[in-house]
Amino acid sequence: MSEIKTVCVYCGSGPGTNPRFIEAATAFGKALAENGVGLVYGGGSIGLMGAVARSTLEHGGTVTGIIPDFLTKREHATAGAQELVVTHDMHERKRLMFERSDAFVALPGGIGTLEELVEQLTWQQLGRHSKPILIADIDGFWQPLLALLTHMRATQFIRPSLNVDILRAERVEDILPRLRAAAARTPEETKEMVPEIARRL
Repeated sequence: MSEIKTVCVYCGSGPGTNPRFIEAATAFGKALAENGVGLVYGGGSIGLMGAVARSTLEHGGTVTGIIPDFLTKREHATAGAQELVVTHDMHERKRLMFERSDAFVALPGGIGTLEELVEQLTWQQLGRHSKPILIADIDGFWQPLLALLTHMRATQFIRPSLNVDILRAERVEDILPRLRAAAARTPEETKEMVPEIARRL
């Protein structure tokens, strides 16, 4: 059985308008720590990013923040993480986040969160990796995206031969069990992206 040791969390650098978003980020940080699963995230200390990192640390968990140099002041790079990696650019940040993670979770967020999520879905669709990807659909936040994916399938821009295997959870407590179940179904050798390919993406 494959084991989830680290989870990459994509989420907003703002709090959003719904208090449940921050609550979910805080609850998921606690769940990661209590299950001995390390957090890999974008390195900021504000918004949902800050909430999930603080909660993981407050409950005894391990946090790796990965942030490009130009965002260290804008997103207030966290000072409490066990490891903070400052990269030259966004491409290096995303590559390292991929390499350090066994699975990916998208909490509510903005364009950056969407871009990171869709990139992982694209790499998965093209057969570059098969690590689990899950949308945390807190209060239906991701419903417009899920509707768009359904529309893309209906119009055959997502063809049956191009698999998009995205998990979904409405409750924080369901996230890790669904990731673990998906990882257990995946052969270990198919999870890793060839490093030469990763560097070119």
